[in-house]
Amino acid sequence: MRILFALPGLHRVDRGAEVAFISVASELAERGDQVTLIGSGPPRANQPYNYVQASLINRERFERWPRLPLFRTETAWEDASFIPGLLKAYNPADFDVTVTCSYPFTNWALRAAGGRNRPAHVFVTQNGDWPAVSNRAEYRFFGCDGLVCINPDYFDRNREAYRCALIPNGVDTKRFHPGTAERGKFELPTDRPVILMVSAMIASKNIDKGIAAVSALPDALLIVAGDGPLRADLKALADERLPGRYRQITVPSADMPALYRSADAVLHLSQDESFGNVYVEAMASGVPIVAYDSPRTRWILGDEGLLGDPNVESSIKEQLAKGLDRSDKDRKRLVERASQFEWSAIAGQYRDFFSEVISKGR
Repeated sequence: MRILFALPGLHRVDRGAEVAFISVASELAERGDQVTLIGSGPPRANQPYNYVQASLINRERFERWPRLPLFRTETAWEDASFIPGLLKAYNPADFDVTVTCSYPFTNWALRAAGGRNRPAHVFVTQNGDWPAVSNRAEYRFFGCDGLVCINPDYFDRNREAYRCALIPNGVDTKRFHPGTAERGKFELPTDRPVILMVSAMIASKNIDKGIAAVSALPDALLIVAGDGPLRADLKALADERLPGRYRQITVPSADMPALYRSADAVLHLSQDESFGNVYVEAMASGVPIVAYDSPRTRWILGDEGLLGDPNVESSIKEQLAKGLDRSDKDRKRLVERASQFEWSAIAGQYRDFFSEVISKGR
């Protein structure tokens, strides 16, 4: 099977969508499929797939640009800047199926190039299913031959309108596993609890609520691993609520397993997360995870999550306190649940769906 994954951030950043695409692509390439990735970052050594670099303008350059139809966020501006390089590198005749989770411009480009002879196109709901469910503005022009829904909510909403598959994200348990804390690597103290948030610094991630919850726990240190346009506002809030007990860091992907193992609890408060790789990465590392209660978080975490009520401000603080007191037996159950999300199994589900989409045609 000849498969193309195209996404602006590939090889440049390691957010959830990028990690998912690279993980699935690697598994499929190692099994013998011809897999190509087109992204904006530099090549990486010893990858099993073919990689092509296409230039773009990073979204950070667009944070203060105007919000317009088609260009509603800095992400849309970045996506548009990716298209010239993508089309230069992309030959539709070379592939049986193309895959993206970026809308509108990457989706449009992959579906337009090659005309009636283009390969089948699969869209993955890594960033939400809003292109598929909305008929307003530019969203009326969304289309795909197969839709990968990464949670049951999306699957139930779209199964009547599109050829769909329910396929969650996964985790590499060879990288993410329990082990000795490595706090010295990140200059973290050893004499106080460390609470970790792995999150972009945007409003939907509710880092401000995390700051409020940790402020009620004496001596606890909050680490936010990520970046985004709210970095300065969150730093100012933490200086007020958590003086001396807050740090913003960016960590290379290779160091993320060690960072998880160095935390006493992981806090993730997004309420509209499509999946949240942080959930399964924390579980695989044996670290208690605190989140808001919802059908989606229960689907991922089962009975092992520490889930707070989004309408009760004190509930997250209470769940964090429970997380800091979890036993070794509790942590072992987390690891066992994470094994259900191993990338090797997830990649097999992707391949089965690609085969179905290709065989049934556009």
